[in-house]
Amino acid sequence: MSQSKMNIAVCIVEDDAPAREILADWVRHSSGFKCVGTHASVEEALEHLPAEKPSVVLMDINLPGMSGIEGVRHLKPMLPETQFLMLTVYEDADHIFEALAAGATGYLLKQTPRSELLASIKDILGGGSPMTSNIARRVVQAFHREDATVPESAKLSQREREVLELLARGYLYKEITDSLNVSRGTLNTYIRRTYEKLHVRSRSQAVAKFSHFSLNDPGNRPAKP
Repeated sequence: MSQSKMNIAVCIVEDDAPAREILADWVRHSSGFKCVGTHASVEEALEHLPAEKPSVVLMDINLPGMSGIEGVRHLKPMLPETQFLMLTVYEDADHIFEALAAGATGYLLKQTPRSELLASIKDILGGGSPMTSNIARRVVQAFHREDATVPESAKLSQREREVLELLARGYLYKEITDSLNVSRGTLNTYIRRTYEKLHVRSRSQAVAKFSHFSLNDPGNRPAKP
């Protein structure tokens, strides 16, 4: 049965009673949705959710007793088909990634408008991972920072390492193409990519970086062709 012809079963885990009731009313009074449970704590949810079998759980993080993140970590194995959508005030990277690692599929802030929240519930069942826009930006920024911590040498492919070593050993371009059995155009592509990854503009700069990371980690050097 398609989502448009069924009522999406939603549970809410939120300790603030007025906020919990507002969310429940949004769900109850929206076509295509039904609220099958509201809970003030993870402990209460652990007791009732397996029987309620919600399709989606709206989960707060800052809860009395067990946190919402711990709640997802415990509930997801019990309800593998249920999608957990965090609804919280926290927008720091630590909470975001802990929640996603625990098994949450989406992450929204509490100021999310009603229409966007309901659309996100549908989206999460359609295979999406809804996130508030600035949350998504933080995720992207975190991945960029993580990529920046990768050593430059580790970003090179095996062939790019081979080309760089031959450059460092003083080989002429013609000698490199013959040694690696590649065309001059292909060699130029390898060299360009190597320069980009090492953030250099010349052969001498590339060789200097090669000498540096080879000295610090000899295992980075490829076998001689």
